[in-house]
Amino acid sequence: MSTYNEFDNEAIEAALEAAGRHSDVFSVKASPNSDLSDTGEFEIHAQCIKVTVEDHKVCLSLPLGIGKVCLPIPVNIPNGTAAEACIKICTTLGIPTGVKVYVKVAGVTIISKKFGKC
Repeated sequence: MSTYNEFDNEAIEAALEAAGRHSDVFSVKASPNSDLSDTGEFEIHAQCIKVTVEDHKVCLSLPLGIGKVCLPIPVNIPNGTAAEACIKICTTLGIPTGVKVYVKVAGVTIISKKFGKC
């Protein structure tokens, strides 16, 4: 049975709050004299957690209603390898639209996956 690693809710909430502040700045800028090339899309790092490769995958419980997922890890990385899973929250005008997850082994990103709009 797979172990689903979880990100800290407080770290996710802090990232969402910071993304909301970005939206506030965008709203202030949205005046007739502003540069409208800024679409309001924003990606913010929330947290990295320690995980272990099990059965050539890393399983995570993701926030924002996305749920539980298992990400495949290349077979040349042995089971039991210590890894790090990181998450970024994606927003548009302060509204969460998705997440980006990436897994690192020995400081090297080996996979990344987007869920929702990122």
